[in-house]
Amino acid sequence: QVQLEESGGGLVQAGGSLRLSCTTSQRVFRIPSMGWYRQAPGKQREVVATITDSETGRYADFAKGRFIISRDNVANTVHLQMNSLKPEDTAVYYCNALIGGEAYWGQGTRITVSS
Repeated sequence: QVQLEESGGGLVQAGGSLRLSCTTSQRVFRIPSMGWYRQAPGKQREVVATITDSETGRYADFAKGRFIISRDNVANTVHLQMNSLKPEDTAVYYCNALIGGEAYWGQGTRITVSS
């Protein structure tokens, strides 16, 4: 059982930045793939960015050029640096870990971007 805990959400003005963190109960370097997903009100959950154990990052089109995902193997943490935030980025952001085909989720952290 892997436990994930997100932090760093909040209220920010459009154009601002936030950094999300996801701390795991398992050593990060042992987790093949981790990522961030988001779910806006009335919409399905969607991928934001993922990162492999070899630190290869992949991004949704809306995140390219604005968001950066990274892993800290010492702190067992995955970060999502979000810049140039837009009102449409408002959502609950979830941390995800994929281990042996099984997905683990955090409880989510809410981000609200005001215009």
